[in-house]
Amino acid sequence: MNKPDTMSKADLKPSTAKAQQTKLDTPTDLKAEVVKAITTPLNAALADVFALYLKTKNFHWHMSGPHFRDYHLLLDEQSEQVFAMTDPMAERIRKLGGVTLRSIGHIARLQRIKDNDAEFVAPTDMLMELCADNKALAARLRELHGVCEDNRDVATAALLEVWTDETERRTWFLFEASRSQDSHGH
Repeated sequence: MNKPDTMSKADLKPSTAKAQQTKLDTPTDLKAEVVKAITTPLNAALADVFALYLKTKNFHWHMSGPHFRDYHLLLDEQSEQVFAMTDPMAERIRKLGGVTLRSIGHIARLQRIKDNDAEFVAPTDMLMELCADNKALAARLRELHGVCEDNRDVATAALLEVWTDETERRTWFLFEASRSQDSHGH
């Protein structure tokens, strides 16, 4: 009877070269200062995206009033779109050779979108606050696009163009949904 192949603890130890590696080292043709110039604001944008995601879900969960169903579904759709930005954004930072967010605390230190922990927020106020947050995010993404253009980072710039367009669409929908009946001319 043959014994099955077994691995010893020695077989599981990393090679000496791998054991000596103490940091992430993604290969890139970009200089370290360019990587930092792009990934620092991209990480801040990622923190804002996580903050916007959680605020959108918070308002989705706590929606009330006569337009409950429409607003509840709108915010659910928007939160999914916002969350869908997180992984490509973080992976882009890593592809550039940067390091990205590691914790909720890290997000809290970098986010510029303010949390809303109020026990009750009126539905229209929720929509207006999210509209302002999305508008601010779009401005930050556009600013970051300029940094990417200045440093010839076409791949990040292309992603930012899509995210900016999606953010502007969310802003538009939130603006229109938050307008009073009087502002529609009725």
